[in-house]
Amino acid sequence: MHPSTLGYLTKQESISVLGVDDLLIRSLLDNNQFHDPLDEALNLGISSATWPLFGLLWPSGQRMAERMARRPVTHERILEIGCGLGLSSLIAHRRGANVTASDCHPLTHAFLDENTRLNGLPPMNYRHGLWGTAAVREDGLPVLTSAQDEGVSGLFELIVGSDILYERDDEGTLAHFIDAHAAAACEIWVVDPNRGNRAAFHRHMGRVGFHMTEQVLDQVAHGDQAAYKGRMLTYTRG
Repeated sequence: MHPSTLGYLTKQESISVLGVDDLLIRSLLDNNQFHDPLDEALNLGISSATWPLFGLLWPSGQRMAERMARRPVTHERILEIGCGLGLSSLIAHRRGANVTASDCHPLTHAFLDENTRLNGLPPMNYRHGLWGTAAVREDGLPVLTSAQDEGVSGLFELIVGSDILYERDDEGTLAHFIDAHAAAACEIWVVDPNRGNRAAFHRHMGRVGFHMTEQVLDQVAHGDQAAYKGRMLTYTRG
């Protein structure tokens, strides 16, 4: 456990991902951490209950990282959306891929910088990016974009996101966000722990020209590994 003068506690652990060397990851100590004295997170639509979620390692992120570890490194541009601690992005970055991590949490960039430093890596590309109800404050006013981070721009050949179907999205804002940053020929990876919003996301992705395949990722508990239920969704276009 690492005490912090910033109002929250962190820990540092060695994380194993099949196929690559272990990574040192600094994360929040637990989901009870919260520190938003200037309302930076609140102004981005992030409540006190959801504030710590960016800073924890999640099972779906582990599954995405394992797939990223198997991806051949090419000149393609890769974007991770809703990256949180960015485990998949860190793996791609260490392997030499052209990857940009993005999230809306005001502390994500600082944690990514620290985790690249812990692993002896150069700084990673990072951009502010958000969609849906997270793009609007609770009082209905527009969000205040982080001053130090420009928004996501450009087109990407691979866009990935784990556990990003966490809210009902009748308007298809996530699919439109993806479409706005997807190259004409593009692949999208989404790991979904059966949140219940998959069918609507399928429809919206179909409307912007993507074809989808699913892979069941369910596994029973084994040793120190907890049981997991979810799916890898792969969307292709072009």
